[in-house]
Amino acid sequence: MSAIELSASDIEAFGRDGFVVKPGVLDADTVGALHSRFERLFGGEFETGVRPDEVNWQAGRDDPGLTRQLCNVWKADRLIAATALRGDLARLCAVLAGWPGARINQDNLFWKPPGAGALGFHQDAAYEHWVVPCEMVSCWMALDDTSAQGGTIEYIRGSHTWGEGERSVAFHGPDDPLIDVERAAKKAGIAAYDRAALELSAGDVVFHHGWVWHGSAENRSERPRRSLVMHCMSSEARFHETEVTPVYSRYKRHGSTEMDESFFPILWREDGYRSAFL
Repeated sequence: MSAIELSASDIEAFGRDGFVVKPGVLDADTVGALHSRFERLFGGEFETGVRPDEVNWQAGRDDPGLTRQLCNVWKADRLIAATALRGDLARLCAVLAGWPGARINQDNLFWKPPGAGALGFHQDAAYEHWVVPCEMVSCWMALDDTSAQGGTIEYIRGSHTWGEGERSVAFHGPDDPLIDVERAAKKAGIAAYDRAALELSAGDVVFHHGWVWHGSAENRSERPRRSLVMHCMSSEARFHETEVTPVYSRYKRHGSTEMDESFFPILWREDGYRSAFL
């Protein structure tokens, strides 16, 4: 595990662009161990016996031409949890957001094999109206070397300043993954925007703002593109009193907006606190 810090230029880049790259955060042994989990997880084999909250692709059930995704795999696999719940990464998310601490909102495990389709450009925080405050900072971890041809993650530089846009395009395999970006740019009065396709090495990570537009094109290479994403929210986040999400509102206690640390553990807080079971 590499100790990482944010420089003044990192913080400036995040504020300007909506994302910042930190190279070499995951070592080769960690990356290799995570690779070993993909076949079994996407095959429906879960180490802890607990299913991830969202199984958006499973072998034998779903279209092999789609990018494969699971959400909250930390509940299903302890090795995934050891990386997705890292306190040092959560601390940097909190610093970038200006929070007193960070708790996990959810993780995502992505597997884009050769030939797999695009992922629609979107804003992560647009899915989080059930959270108060409706804010996120995410850490996107490359588990393979990425390329533009291989469907790497792409960001619309500076788009976190545009405000919230529409969510009309299909997330998995859209014909045009940029439809909602075009609409958002027009609404914000942006005549031209910078689409940054990041070419990363396995083990590099990207921290990105909850309102920055991002997505990926199809994988036109002969190599897979695998990644793990840690989505953080403030340690002080609560459930919205009235907004409901079909998946995560099941963890809301009647008559309370408090988030239970069993399901949304605190990963780092400036006073040194971290959920005890971690």
